[in-house]
Amino acid sequence: MAGIYIHIPFCKQACYYCDFHFSTSLKKKSELVTALVKELKLRKDEFKNQPVETIYFGGGTPSLLTIDELELVINTVYKHYKVKENPEITLEANPDDLVSVRAQSRTIFEDYLKIGINRLSIGIQSFFETDLKLMNRAHNADEAKACLLEATKHFDNISIDLIYGIPGLTNANWLKNIETVLSFNIPHISSYALTVEPKTALDSFIKKGVIKNVDDDLAQEQFHLLIEKLEASGFVQYEVSNFGKPNYFSKNNSAYWQGKPYLGIGPSAHSFNGYERSWNVRNNSKYIASLAQNILPIEIEVLSVTDKYNEYVMTGLRTVWGVSLEKIEQDFGKMYKDYLLEQADSHLKNDFLYIDEGKLLVTKKAKFLSDGIASDLFKINLY
Repeated sequence: MAGIYIHIPFCKQACYYCDFHFSTSLKKKSELVTALVKELKLRKDEFKNQPVETIYFGGGTPSLLTIDELELVINTVYKHYKVKENPEITLEANPDDLVSVRAQSRTIFEDYLKIGINRLSIGIQSFFETDLKLMNRAHNADEAKACLLEATKHFDNISIDLIYGIPGLTNANWLKNIETVLSFNIPHISSYALTVEPKTALDSFIKKGVIKNVDDDLAQEQFHLLIEKLEASGFVQYEVSNFGKPNYFSKNNSAYWQGKPYLGIGPSAHSFNGYERSWNVRNNSKYIASLAQNILPIEIEVLSVTDKYNEYVMTGLRTVWGVSLEKIEQDFGKMYKDYLLEQADSHLKNDFLYIDEGKLLVTKKAKFLSDGIASDLFKINLY
């Protein structure tokens, strides 16, 4: 098994653009942690004897959990699963949680290291107050810089999130955001275009004219500025939205993109065992109540051959590993390989795709369009 993802569905406040599952009420936090532990115990045989390579606390805002709560979950994994030596253990965190100082003059970073967390993924998004207020982030620009200043004293393996395409974000300020990150020698950056998800506050504000709509052309321009700046600084764009220095690629996320099995724990968390996808109920109360009765609140989908082909094409084209034509033929048959090449032909001719050492890859100029290109290669209802 590649790893275990643990979803922590709590946030101090709702970011206007977010459509992930979370709650701004922390009343059931301790009950939720108890339920997480219970689910880990109940599912311990699903990937029996497969070593756990990564443990990833995502959310939501996992940094809202106390050290004791985090340690309890980590210890439960070690007790009931076969954990690889020196696994990658990542905690997603917000800057405002990381600048707090704990007892005996210790920082929160020392406590994280003590319980085994060795990688931080920090949700910066921007270093400009106007951007942070527009997105309703819980931290401010000073806290963003202060947390990185302190984090880099204790952690070597740090990833930060940045968002581009924000209404009002100029190319000049976008470059300043990137340069600020580089000044802290951060080895990994995840960067995403601001997207307007249905039924979010951002969607409502744009429809009412309170906030300007996202400019896709500007977002694409800032995406290419990002690539140019980071590649010049020694980063590898190993996935469309992820850039890492050598030896700092996310092991957890790389496993997803390479189709390795993983276990998802917590409300709304997804799992994959190689032939089935499953997901937990997207409701904290129902999740807690179900686990209290030793019942897994889970739904399962058995993937067809076509489903697996489509997923491999989608994830492969987003990465530096591309789509292996040999793997397509071995796993799905010559008919799928022929179909893939037929569908890819126009994109090969217009220099959006290319083939290198038997792998189908997206050209640099077309990376922003990767998902759309992948959808052109999908197969529908082939049995």
